[in-house]
Amino acid sequence: MGSYAMKLIEITESHAATIAQQWYNNVRMNPRTPTYHKMSEDQAKNQALYFYSNFGKLFITDNPFEEANVLFSKYAEARYRERIPLPEVIYAVILMRRHMWLYASSQAVFTSAVDHHQAAESQSRTILMFDYAAYTIVQKYDDLLRKEIEDTLKSSKVKGPFAAWMGAKT
Repeated sequence: MGSYAMKLIEITESHAATIAQQWYNNVRMNPRTPTYHKMSEDQAKNQALYFYSNFGKLFITDNPFEEANVLFSKYAEARYRERIPLPEVIYAVILMRRHMWLYASSQAVFTSAVDHHQAAESQSRTILMFDYAAYTIVQKYDDLLRKEIEDTLKSSKVKGPFAAWMGAKT
């Protein structure tokens, strides 16, 4: 792992609160994240802090999909329980990535051609992690929604085509 990647991890983790605040300022006013407008500042910022504080572990692992799956399954389940709509959750994660890079860029951590090359490699790795995050979040939401529907069908003893489609016994 290059020195830029280590700088990115160090900056992200050591300035997690600052980056999370900038992220929060965006989501609380962004028209694509209306649920966050009503959320308490601490509740919202803790979502970003959770990611930024675990960034290094996620970034340096040899198995990024597995690590992202663990990290973002917990994240997705918490957001599902809070009833945050899936499109808002995904957009909030996109904004987390954006604010992390904006902050790192503002710190002028790369100055040479080698640093620029390492920055590009780090950005590619970060994008991959966020791709895994989006996949994991959508998959977890789908699993939780299916379980919720199945439990509702079982408890109400719903019959018919929808119950059959969900695998309920008719």
